[in-house]
Amino acid sequence: MPLLCLAACTAGEDTDSGGVQGLLLNPQMSEISGIAASRRHPGVLWMHDDGGNPARLFATTEGGRRLATFTVDGVTKTDWEDMAAFRLDGKDYLLIADTGDNGGLRRSLQLHVFEEPDTLENARLVPAWSVAFRWPDGPMDCEAVAVDAAGGRVLLISKKRVPPELFSLPLRHYGDGLQVASRIGALASVPAPAAGSGDEEAASRTRLEHQVTAADLSPDGRQLAVMTYRDLLVYTRVGEEDWGRATARAPATALLPWLPQAEALAWQADGRQLLATGEHPGTPLYRLPVPASPPPRPTNE
Repeated sequence: MPLLCLAACTAGEDTDSGGVQGLLLNPQMSEISGIAASRRHPGVLWMHDDGGNPARLFATTEGGRRLATFTVDGVTKTDWEDMAAFRLDGKDYLLIADTGDNGGLRRSLQLHVFEEPDTLENARLVPAWSVAFRWPDGPMDCEAVAVDAAGGRVLLISKKRVPPELFSLPLRHYGDGLQVASRIGALASVPAPAAGSGDEEAASRTRLEHQVTAADLSPDGRQLAVMTYRDLLVYTRVGEEDWGRATARAPATALLPWLPQAEALAWQADGRQLLATGEHPGTPLYRLPVPASPPPRPTNE
């Protein structure tokens, strides 16, 4: 869909079927790599941009119009790649994942948690707490993080491993030194390039298309949405099973609409649909219907 018609095409749309919700036209917001729906302020979205930009958070309308910019103090921004909103002990928080590692060189990574501010005016924020951690088996790139507040855990998904691997960390720091993420499973049914096709250019493009770039947990804690550059996948938890088992089962899937460098995904605050945008000037902000799937069955393990 050409960019020039995107805003006009939203008029009269059935909001339950998804569609374009807005355009990110503010020049400060040209490299959005994380998005979350506010739990404290109805109709407000939070966004952050990629590494190489100042440490800051944007509060926006549901259409992506900037309302306020919050400068973050007290942290070093290396490569912010995802964010999540959650409620814990009656307070509303935002988590920022400084977990990008394109070169596979970082010895430690950080999660920063901020209490949502009361007012949406340009101001400064400092973390309520931070968690420094490392991977159990050496450096890797990670751009997809979700918060399971009820379980007191953060879920993290590898970007380039095939199949993508799922890791877990405590939501709050404990003890001394670096935390170590625990591998709890792998994601089933994420498309991967076919081996031996003979077309290396096509295989390289397919490998890129199916790298995991974002994730978010539904407000009710039952569904984990995962995004690649091409696909939307939604894993559903049965009963009280852990996420390692839930992601071992085939997800509901859908192709993403046209979206340059799709790297930001969030559930709407009411859990009815998802929001997605990308890391490119003038990128559309989409509403995405949750793909339908048959009722899930527990894994045999």
